[in-house]
Amino acid sequence: MRALVRAFDRFLCRATGVFEFRNDPECLLRLQWARAPRDLSLSDGTFVHAGAPVLMLHLWNEHLPRPAANGPDLRWAARVHRMLTRSLEEVAHWMAAHPHGDRVEAVGGITVLALSADGRPTPLIRHLGFDIFPYRRALGRFGEFWENFYTWAIMWTFNPVSLQGRSLLRLRRAEIWMSRDAFLHRYGTGRG
Repeated sequence: MRALVRAFDRFLCRATGVFEFRNDPECLLRLQWARAPRDLSLSDGTFVHAGAPVLMLHLWNEHLPRPAANGPDLRWAARVHRMLTRSLEEVAHWMAAHPHGDRVEAVGGITVLALSADGRPTPLIRHLGFDIFPYRRALGRFGEFWENFYTWAIMWTFNPVSLQGRSLLRLRRAEIWMSRDAFLHRYGTGRG
């Protein structure tokens, strides 16, 4: 069953244009050129119009370190934070050097890591500098179920320990966004 999930994940990445920008087992992110799903008013004063070019971040599940059998501990959390910060720096340097990087108005993604079980923003995402927005599902509750099922299957396949304390029907997503200039200033060359 896990082989089937892996194959479907590879297919879905190809079909949606998610790509690996760096061949590094320590990199936790893959990327996707996309369009802003709606108007975004960001905390740094940047306004991104719906349809503007954006760069989407996708967690590279295969590269996420496995926590100990009894669940994540402080050492695991520190390692993941270090890897994630380094991955964001690599994205910023790649984006600054890529010919299409100048067109991007914001960097963001959709994640279950932005909200706690009670719906409050997690400190990690704010610490990384992202604004958190409610996620709007195109297919409502029906779409939510299938997104949760896919996320749960990915977690079960690549990192089963991460399912501890998580219910298939209670996964909550949020959008995270940062303006291109703020992202490059925070993680890259400072060229905005």
